Amino acid sequence: MDFVAQVETQASLMRSAAVKAGPDASVSSCPEWTVLDLVRHQAEVHTWAAQAVATAPDDGRPKWPKAPREWDEALSWWDSGTSLLLERLRSTPPDRPAWTFQGPSRADFWARRQAHETSIHRLDAELATGHEPPTLLFDPEFAADGIDEFLTIMVPRQLVLGRVIEATGRILVHAADAGRTWEVWLAPGEAPVVTGVHDSAVDADATLAGTADAIYRALWGRPSHAIVTGDESLLAALPRA
Repeated sequence: MDFVAQVETQASLMRSAAVKAGPDASVSSCPEWTVLDLVRHQAEVHTWAAQAVATAPDDGRPKWPKAPREWDEALSWWDSGTSLLLERLRSTPPDRPAWTFQGPSRADFWARRQAHETSIHRLDAELATGHEPPTLLFDPEFAADGIDEFLTIMVPRQLVLGRVIEATGRILVHAADAGRTWEVWLAPGEAPVVTGVHDSAVDADATLAGTADAIYRALWGRPSHAIVTGDESLLAALPRA
């Protein structure tokens, strides 16, 4: 999967939606943010990730940048940061060592992470326009990868940051259109154990099912048509960024 192309595509679509919504529009999926806040955040993330791609693992976390507070300047600064990120991702060998906050310390970590970071915030920008986005906004293969990244990278990261799981049980996550199913075992105070399974009919304490797009949105706490059955508290126990 070409994650770098996804970063470029999702950033372009997010920018268009943000401009359409306008800087003062509220972001319903991020209740405390305006579109200006959303744009500033994404600009900072892209600029920071570009630094991380070029930072050796032993050099430590790059300093977090601060985007301009005015709309036009923030958009321009975001454009520059995104261009730098894309240039570095394309010019850096995928297996080159790089600082990461979780998972493999390789440059290609950032292509995947920023593809999904940008796609979720693209959805936020689409929602801020006041028009309901299509129910199939993301390609099934890409959305399924986003589900996998959320469960295997982003949830464990939240545990490192101090979030604690206080639930016991088994969750089945079934993305029918992508042909993928995940089994997630939860235990108090422990990192979840995530495995891919081939049988979506096995018993589970809770099931999250639907298109990969719907599940992707649901796991990130965005409006979704995914169907939850069983113990909904198990899904609520999954920490989100």
